[in-house]
Amino acid sequence: MSLFQIAKTTVKSLFSAPATLMYPTKPAKKSKGTRGTLENDINRCIFCGNCQRKCPCVAITVDKNSRTWELDRFRCVSCNCCVEVCPVKCLRMENDYTKPTTDSKMKVLLKSEKPAPAQAPKPVAPPGVANPRSQKPGTPNAPSADSPP
Repeated sequence: MSLFQIAKTTVKSLFSAPATLMYPTKPAKKSKGTRGTLENDINRCIFCGNCQRKCPCVAITVDKNSRTWELDRFRCVSCNCCVEVCPVKCLRMENDYTKPTTDSKMKVLLKSEKPAPAQAPKPVAPPGVANPRSQKPGTPNAPSADSPP
């Protein structure tokens, strides 16, 4: 009986519209709760570092001394944890998706300035975890020579 069910599903899917969208040529439908791009009002930021500590994927770097706030967009999973923990509510999750790119630059914000040009990302590992990029090749868990940096 299951063979007939599979055949029925296959024939039905051959004559129906595709289930996916042609993103980014056709924009996706966004609901009210859609989380997309993380934005920071840097002039309200107090550089407390709560967002950095709460970020599960270590995508945010806050330096209180130099008054910089960095976001690695390739690490950010838009979980909204940093927005919830921000004491001055300077972080917000925009409803727009991050534009597709192959450029692995960080978003760096400086206090009382406009967004600075993106810089090359610095490898950051969570506390207690060795940074795989800082290990020498040939050691356990080190990246191989043909793996991307």
